[in-house]
Amino acid sequence: MFCYQCEQTANGTGCVKSGVCGKNEDIASLQDTLLIGLKGIASYAWHARELGASDDQVDAFFAESLFSTLTNVNFDLESMVGLVLKAGEMNLRVMEMLDRAHVERFGAPEPTRVQVGTKAGPGILITGHDLLDLYELLKQSQGKGVNIYTHGEMLPALAYPELKKFPHLVGNYGTAWQNQRREFEEFSGAILGTTNCVLLPKDSYRDRMFTCGVAHLPGVTHIDNRDFTAVIDKALALPPLQDNPGPVIMTGFHHQVVLSLADKIVGAVKAGKIRHFFLVGGCDGVKSSRSYYTDFVRQLPKDCVVLTLGCGKYRFNYEDLGEIDGIPRLIDMGQCNNAYSAIQVAVALANAFNCGVNDLPLSLVLSWFEQKAVAILLTLLHLGIKNIRIGPSLPAFLTPNVFKVLQDNYNIQPITTPEADIKAILG
Repeated sequence: MFCYQCEQTANGTGCVKSGVCGKNEDIASLQDTLLIGLKGIASYAWHARELGASDDQVDAFFAESLFSTLTNVNFDLESMVGLVLKAGEMNLRVMEMLDRAHVERFGAPEPTRVQVGTKAGPGILITGHDLLDLYELLKQSQGKGVNIYTHGEMLPALAYPELKKFPHLVGNYGTAWQNQRREFEEFSGAILGTTNCVLLPKDSYRDRMFTCGVAHLPGVTHIDNRDFTAVIDKALALPPLQDNPGPVIMTGFHHQVVLSLADKIVGAVKAGKIRHFFLVGGCDGVKSSRSYYTDFVRQLPKDCVVLTLGCGKYRFNYEDLGEIDGIPRLIDMGQCNNAYSAIQVAVALANAFNCGVNDLPLSLVLSWFEQKAVAILLTLLHLGIKNIRIGPSLPAFLTPNVFKVLQDNYNIQPITTPEADIKAILG
């Protein structure tokens, strides 16, 4: 870091001359938070723009917020906090825009049983987030004897009606992004990476991996203009996959679906059959401490319902939690951007019970890793949602002072152990 006012290299937390230029570690922390959140917002805005949707307010905010991080522009703590919360507001707008664009193009997701594993025959595995890439791949490969599998955050694509129409979209293979080097090596077909969360490939599968869109990897063929001929040809030239089915899992609980069950859900709560709702989801990662989320869901009482989204769901989405009066106890709402659906459900339930969202029997237990998770957290703070638990560790870019502000105003807190957290929430 370089302080242009003092013309010296700073120590990473601000000006080396004790604030001569007004810079301090808390301002730097808020600027980092804003920049990281902007990267998440940009990812959703890019996907929406590819589908023909844009928002002038969001575009203007990019200029405003990036300008605010320039040298000697904004040293005011309260102003920076306001910008960070405004980033949450803009992320809410962009998630709504992307949801609308997805539904208009591919139909509203519907609850769908998904076969995990592989079928006999040539195959292509698609990972990332971009549904338009998957749609074009399906169109170009239909009738050619190639099976298409989703991976990671592409799993919810199997619930969209316009994508489900393709019979060669046969299921999901693998789990979250951090396992892909092992899973891709074991998948003998072609592999297509569409967006972020794509790791540097092993040499063992580099020659059968492809990227498209914003994703680029060294030594990997990049596809331009969504012409997937090379991917399809590679899949047909490779040895076919073997028939190796795994479990069946569920996805596709868009907020329209969940809200159609609102009367039943309200009735079950009032009857004492549903005690509490938990939103357990977000980003997955490599830390062994992330087993917390598996243990947390397993240890919940049987009168609790779990909402989930993002790739964090792979920690427990193979669990059979059963139902409560026909209401699934595990409800997969989709990709990380489908946090918008979770918010719509929370608002609707609050209206049904004539209370605020913070008064609902609803607790958020989130896993974070990358920029989009930060943007979603900022959205929740913008909406005034309190008592969020976050883990497996706190973001390193939050200084103690900034985190104390979040604790004092929103009661945000780190996860501890599943047993202690469940007891603290349920009593």
